[in-house]
Amino acid sequence: MRVAAIRRTVLTASAVSFALLVTACGGGEEGGEDKKAKGGGKSEKPAAKALTAAELEKLVVTKGDVKGHEITKPGKDDVFAADAVSVQKAECKPVAQVLSALPAAKPAASAQRLVVHKGDAAKKDMPSTEELGEMTEEEAKQATIDSLDITKTQTSLWSYDADGAQQTLATLREAGKKCAGGFAMTLDGDKQQVTKVTEEKLSVGDEAVAWTVGTKQDGTSADTKVVVFRKGTTLAGFSSFNIAAVTRGEAYKQPTAVIDAQEAKLG
Repeated sequence: MRVAAIRRTVLTASAVSFALLVTACGGGEEGGEDKKAKGGGKSEKPAAKALTAAELEKLVVTKGDVKGHEITKPGKDDVFAADAVSVQKAECKPVAQVLSALPAAKPAASAQRLVVHKGDAAKKDMPSTEELGEMTEEEAKQATIDSLDITKTQTSLWSYDADGAQQTLATLREAGKKCAGGFAMTLDGDKQQVTKVTEEKLSVGDEAVAWTVGTKQDGTSADTKVVVFRKGTTLAGFSSFNIAAVTRGEAYKQPTAVIDAQEAKLG
């Protein structure tokens, strides 16, 4: 099973910058019809603008922001191209995109980090062949799995103009409901089946969607934790995968330490 095909991800939120839109009111001449705009004009509500890539780079989590976590820029093998995802059901594509750490709609700018958290056993080297040979079969199996207790979270920021972030999150929420029963998808040429999209409750940002997404590929089942929250005109996306949990068939929690740290930086 190609682990990278499931674990790569999408987070959000940001400060809002404004552009002033001034619209002249069409008032009549003084002394004639009712005077609608004696002051000469009327200011409408400023339009929210997307943050730039440079601004997002300052806001995305970085080294030292999450205690006990390694944070780096993802390498070329950790990310997918925008056209890498295809789905059997068009309405399910937004889910497939954020599962794969891709934006569900084209953002004005983006930034991304790979966040890695290792369990105590995984911080050590994997047992050597000699060490494994001295263990019972069950001990060797357990030691190998423990050494894989690594959670990788693709953390993304995507910014949008006007109400683009709100619309994108609304689309994601609807897609999650429509596709809860699963769908077939292809990611970078690898076919896999999304078996379920289970909604979770998570209070973060201005609004959020959170899921556990079950997948099956080559007979192997796995769960990926997916969260997208909005802060102003920015979406923060997270796609999180734990190798040991998949091997054990165990459930694991959302990467709340990463999510909380990203929310704090977005303000």
